Amino acid sequence: MDSPRTELILGGQKSGKSARAEQLANRWMRAGGERSAVLIATGLPADAEMTARIARHQQDRATRAPALQTVEEPRYLAEAILRHSAPQSLLVVDCLTLWLTHLLMPAQGDALVPDGITQTVDVLCDAVRQAPGPVVLVSNEIGLGVIPMGRDVRAFVDALGLLNQRIAAGCDRVSLMVAGCAITVKGGE
Repeated sequence: MDSPRTELILGGQKSGKSARAEQLANRWMRAGGERSAVLIATGLPADAEMTARIARHQQDRATRAPALQTVEEPRYLAEAILRHSAPQSLLVVDCLTLWLTHLLMPAQGDALVPDGITQTVDVLCDAVRQAPGPVVLVSNEIGLGVIPMGRDVRAFVDALGLLNQRIAAGCDRVSLMVAGCAITVKGGE
């Protein structure tokens, strides 16, 4: 693979993040050998809109990346990375934003990490670093807009910004998606 071992793809909603990750997976699999790619999906169908959104993503993936296998893991992401990573298998994690949401602002019940996310992010960063195969991570960049009025939402925006910084620091490449176009923020082509 001529691309880096780890890449973080950031962008706003509908900016092309998932499509880029699927393109990288396709490129990896076409490079030959016994290569495969696995998507670790973090979305949970908590309501009708999210159920429809997940179904759309599944349909899009079936068209754009039919050989991409899918594993659903909304909470235990570090464990899933270590379980599914292999030298000949590229992992796509889509997406860190939903994973963090499930931990800090679950649809039902208490937050799984009420005292902070730092240790959980440390474990995730270690898993990405230890993964024997390439890893592509997708996350939203939501800190460019208006400061949210609610305390919990402000805390989430801060936590996601810090998560993105930590993951970006450990990745070989960071790309920002804008209107379907990738801008390399860190690492070269």
